[in-house]
Amino acid sequence: MALSRPVPWVSPVLYGAVLIAGLYAWLAGLGDTRPVPFVAGLAALAVLDRFERRIDPVLLLALRVGLFTLVASADGAGLSRVLFVLVPFTAYFAFGRTVSVALAVGCVVVFAAAGTIHDPHWLADAGQVSDLLMFCVGLVLAVTMAAVAAEERRARMELAASAAAVAELSATAERNRVARDIHDDLGHHLTAIVVLLEKATAFRDLDAGAADRAVADAHGSARRALEDVRRSVRTLRESFSLEEALSALVEGQPDVVLEFSGEEGGHDPAALRALYRAAQEGITNARRHARATRVSVAASLDPRGAELVVSDDGRGFAPESEGYGLLGMRERVELAGGRVDIGSPPGGGTRLTVTIPRRAAP
Repeated sequence: MALSRPVPWVSPVLYGAVLIAGLYAWLAGLGDTRPVPFVAGLAALAVLDRFERRIDPVLLLALRVGLFTLVASADGAGLSRVLFVLVPFTAYFAFGRTVSVALAVGCVVVFAAAGTIHDPHWLADAGQVSDLLMFCVGLVLAVTMAAVAAEERRARMELAASAAAVAELSATAERNRVARDIHDDLGHHLTAIVVLLEKATAFRDLDAGAADRAVADAHGSARRALEDVRRSVRTLRESFSLEEALSALVEGQPDVVLEFSGEEGGHDPAALRALYRAAQEGITNARRHARATRVSVAASLDPRGAELVVSDDGRGFAPESEGYGLLGMRERVELAGGRVDIGSPPGGGTRLTVTIPRRAAP
């Protein structure tokens, strides 16, 4: 049960209006008003509203009806009967529409019965009949207002839940993107460093010069790893150039040859970044798994789309050996609207082909 009301200002406003009208009637001598129970009852209602969340809904409803009755009986002018429109209004948020409508009908029945007891011929009095009709209109408006407020609150809660779900999906997508970036950037360079250090260890006694060159190359890979981290941060704010990124990727790697053709203008940056990540993964796999001695990277851009081919002279590709890196690469390319093909050509080695149809840059 929802105890808090979406429009908590309704009750205080009505209490204030009844207080002003009742005190005016008392000062003007309109009816036999008893100011002490009248004011005390309204004050008790105000206090009750402040603690409504801590009180059982059924008890809260009973207390409100009792205080409404006290205030109405102490008001000689009879203006306080308007308080009873709050019975179905507040009950709507705690018990729902059915109970609220039933209480509204009950209020009408009680008032009609009370009028009959007080004056059996009240139906012949146009003023009393008019008062009852206005009371009925007030009840209808109160129930309608409560229904609108409850629906608005429900819509806000659903919107908040949807926003939370979207935020969670966005956070998940961002975590996946960061995971792919870490794998593609640092994984590539760390693999190169490991290979070079293994080479330095193997040639330490046989060829000191080769060992020194391998260590120097490992230092270079470590520096490039740091630069890639900085570049990844910069690309969040700056434009991305595939040609520049690929050139930096193969820099200092004499066993990797780059061929680039075409213009990047008009191509989706997400597609260009996907090609760059594919090149990273292709080079890393050629060194880590294929033990290749030569790697070729060819990127071509034209009005139809973009294509990247990474080929090596290593041991070939086994489909069952696909790991997280290839999975992340496929995800990137698919998000950009492209496809990935990996296989071993007849001449040996591995050939990775990424094709992404051209679509307008956002």
